Amino acid sequence: MPERDAEPYRQLLKPAAIRARAREMLALGVAGKLLHFTVDMAALPACADYVLEATRGSYPTLDIPFHARWRHFNVAGIDRWTALDLAANFPDSAARGRAAYDLAVVSVLLDAGAGPDWRYRDARSGRRIGRSEGLALASLDMFAAGIFSSDAASALRADAAALKRLDAETLAAGFQAGRDNPLLALEGRAALLNRLGEELERQGLNRPGDLFDRFIGVASTGTIRAGHILAEVLGVFGGIWPSRLTLAGVPLGDTWRHPLIAPGEAAAGLVPFHKLSQWLSYSLIEPLQWAGIEVIDIDDLTGLPEYRNGGLFIDAGVLALKDEADFGRAHEVGSTLVVEWRALTVALLDDTGALIRNRLGRTREELPLARVLEGGTWAAGRRIAAERRAGGGPPLTIISDGTVF
Repeated sequence: MPERDAEPYRQLLKPAAIRARAREMLALGVAGKLLHFTVDMAALPACADYVLEATRGSYPTLDIPFHARWRHFNVAGIDRWTALDLAANFPDSAARGRAAYDLAVVSVLLDAGAGPDWRYRDARSGRRIGRSEGLALASLDMFAAGIFSSDAASALRADAAALKRLDAETLAAGFQAGRDNPLLALEGRAALLNRLGEELERQGLNRPGDLFDRFIGVASTGTIRAGHILAEVLGVFGGIWPSRLTLAGVPLGDTWRHPLIAPGEAAAGLVPFHKLSQWLSYSLIEPLQWAGIEVIDIDDLTGLPEYRNGGLFIDAGVLALKDEADFGRAHEVGSTLVVEWRALTVALLDDTGALIRNRLGRTREELPLARVLEGGTWAAGRRIAAERRAGGGPPLTIISDGTVF
């Protein structure tokens, strides 16, 4: 295929395309034209009020941090990253930034759904912690122990050599996983980190932290755009995802097909999300801020289409399945049902954010989507799931290999 034909597919790597195709999906839903979901926009204001109530419960002064992996390292009232940072006594901000990037990249890539039965026993508090917080703490403890480093004299790093040889057994031990403590997709998680190591080497990088230096170099005026961070994340890490769609030589990663989207366009029927890449991009912002770099246009990134945010809209009655039997079925990530659910989630997160800002009299600059998510929709999704279902699981069952949800 001629090189010029690749441009429509390159556009699918940009957050503007994620947002535009999500809006298109929402318009179809409002018009009653989707295959699996109906949309009740009249239920959205009450959903936004529920989110705001959850936000005030967690952040009474509305001083809300960004939705990022760093929040999950705060366990039992102790910020474990801060404790590790202070103990490490990094020689300068660059060394600290590289280590933070190494941890963030590995931890985010390990942050797929853990399943309802897995727990991590925290040696410091004695608590058994599940889901994202448990995964985060386990990944931080493995990082501190040097599991991701090939240099015995430098534990606090993740490098290509160590990542390439990491196996599922090592991860299972680090996650305390086993027959009596089952963790979903261990093989998939290990394979993802193996591919991360291979891709770093292919691109001439030794460690994820090298990306910190790259961003510092770009931010010559002291600022960097969030969209640039995402573009680099997709460019550097795009090759690690399992073989999915590659069109005109462009690996499209977390992009899926839906027959109703963008008919007649060059990239017709394709719906991008890049959920983990955006989650990672959000998590790479703060280390730059710690180093004195201002990250601008953060709201160019979209909301995250995962089961907490998506479950919120189903449980709050904004979204409904046309066939209720689908609640009892397991769905592949690439199914049109899941593609609809995720795209609707992206669009509805924008609308929820707008409603909450209106309630509070805040601007997008004062309350960007990254704070709405943290305050926020993710926490509200978890809360309403616990109210609706024993165990607090999502309303839909998704078959995942650990690289999407």
